[in-house]
Amino acid sequence: MGKRGAKELNNGVLQAMEIKEDEEQNRNQNLKEKTELESEDHHHPYAFHVSGPRNVSSPSWKDLINSSWKDGNYKRTVIACFIQAVYLLELDRQENRRGDENTLAPKWWVPFKYKLSETLIDERDGSIFGAILEWDRVAALADFVLLRPNGAPRAVLALRGTLLKGPTIRRDIEDDLRFLAWESLKGSVRFSCAFKALKLIADKYGSSDVCIAGHSLGAGFALQVGKTLAQQGIYVEAHLFNPPSVSLAMSLRNIGEKADVVWKRFKSMLPSRIETQSTNDKVVMKSITLGSKQWIPHLYVNNSDYICCDYTNSEESSEGNSVADKENVKPTNTQFGAKLFVSSKEKQKFVEAHGLEQWWSDDLELRMALCNSKLISRQLKSLYKQKTENTGQ
Repeated sequence: MGKRGAKELNNGVLQAMEIKEDEEQNRNQNLKEKTELESEDHHHPYAFHVSGPRNVSSPSWKDLINSSWKDGNYKRTVIACFIQAVYLLELDRQENRRGDENTLAPKWWVPFKYKLSETLIDERDGSIFGAILEWDRVAALADFVLLRPNGAPRAVLALRGTLLKGPTIRRDIEDDLRFLAWESLKGSVRFSCAFKALKLIADKYGSSDVCIAGHSLGAGFALQVGKTLAQQGIYVEAHLFNPPSVSLAMSLRNIGEKADVVWKRFKSMLPSRIETQSTNDKVVMKSITLGSKQWIPHLYVNNSDYICCDYTNSEESSEGNSVADKENVKPTNTQFGAKLFVSSKEKQKFVEAHGLEQWWSDDLELRMALCNSKLISRQLKSLYKQKTENTGQ
């Protein structure tokens, strides 16, 4: 009995040691995998410290005296980062990254004292196409930022563009084709979802404290959602990066407009009483535009990007008369309310010219366009056409 008991005890000790050794190996393996994952995320090309802006500061008590948000370059940079965060929210979902330590997206809004309030999800495929980011008062107080800096929005609705990844590419391309065919996104599920979200935060915080932003396809949605809300008399700040400008509908319309220009030139050679009335209508439109509150979106385009470059076509050049040919005329791009910023870099490859990261780049060269954009005027004209009709009643 003594020998058998000693043998059983010895076997038990050996089994316990084997179990402990297995547990230690599993623990080491898990630690190794976690370390590799963290290292992979740490060096991920979309990590904030890898590809994010270099010379942008987080809010501090100094912003209470002189707000960084009053600087247009700072605002553009931060809002572009918010849109990048939406791209990464979807990539985090696709690649099963969870938790604050592993996910990439939060690093793109946390430094600016914002928090994720809501994600906009396409019910058809479960993809994230937008997000609402709100000012994080608790995080700000932790760094002695007692008040929200002047110019910083209470809430930002950010919309991503097309992601060429399996899980979401079908719905993204579907909306791309919708815009290409009709120059409208109102039939999309995402349009109604984004409109409801924007209306909700505008009602909650007030339109002056809300901003909508988007890149590429997301900029197309942001423009049309913001315009639809403006038609209801609710004006929110809008920042649109590389908005799409090419569509079959626009091409057909351009053909019709060219024919109309030829007809007008022919008609101008004939005496007509209609000319006086037409001039009066233009004066009424101008007075209404200048005397009424306008919705003024900010557009950021790159001439090397064939998706958005049509925004730089001026009304004057389309009619055969450049601004430079007209003496004593001060050019402006605000006839129908828009601020158009153009990247003034030399010729670039399409991928670079259409990329979102250019808009927070340190070497970005930006100029404000000083001409009436034909495309902007046409897209926003309906807003002020309504005012003209109301004035005439």
